[in-house]
Amino acid sequence: MLIESFQNDKIKNLTRLLTDNRFRKKSEVFVVEGQQENERAQKYSFEALEFFLCESIFKGEIPKQKTHFVSEKIYEKIAYRGTSEGIIGIYKTKEASLDSFKPKENSTIIIVEGVEKPGNLGAILRSCEAFGIDALIVADGKTDFYNPNVIRSSVGCLFGMEIFQAENNEVYEFLLKNSFNIYTTIMDETSEDLFKRDFTKRSAVLFGTEHSGLSDFWYEKGQNTLIPMSGSIDSLNLSNAVAITCYESLKQKKQ
Repeated sequence: MLIESFQNDKIKNLTRLLTDNRFRKKSEVFVVEGQQENERAQKYSFEALEFFLCESIFKGEIPKQKTHFVSEKIYEKIAYRGTSEGIIGIYKTKEASLDSFKPKENSTIIIVEGVEKPGNLGAILRSCEAFGIDALIVADGKTDFYNPNVIRSSVGCLFGMEIFQAENNEVYEFLLKNSFNIYTTIMDETSEDLFKRDFTKRSAVLFGTEHSGLSDFWYEKGQNTLIPMSGSIDSLNLSNAVAITCYESLKQKKQ
């Protein structure tokens, strides 16, 4: 049956999942838009519950799970990107404890403290996945991993990453317990060049918010590290700084 009414209960429920974070968290599901993103979610064993397809737009294979067919008018309403590939999926969330992560001898992990913007978190996830970072930890986080904007801006890279959320104390204890080199990025401390740090051993690089940087909790808890710059500006966009760090880690591991 083709859904053509905005008053359809399935469409109302989907719209609420897209716009109401509390409802989405309570439902323990999340929404994925786009063919590549849905393929990645299934590749990394996220459980699909149902799909919404617009057959005049969608060019892939019809999913085996419960599928609702919608008109172009409905799809343009429920899709953030309008006519983006004609597929939206609903999946069950996964929750993972930091204690379940078993780092390798040369693991590099990125830790971002207090990140608030879903688009920033998505861009960071994309860099982490692209450059082989072993895990991303959000310390004292204010953004939900499964926010549609995180999934969208990460282009589905969220699904292939080890991701965790924990309080600062828990993160610090984990790093000490697993013998990580801790590299902080505090602007007003004596610092060492990022490119002189050793990423062939267990390393954790911590970043704070663009507005205020790392909190006082992290002062003197690591070796301070900054990206050398020759221009007149003294800082970079958070996601750019993370991307440069991720690439340096990968470069050292490949040498």
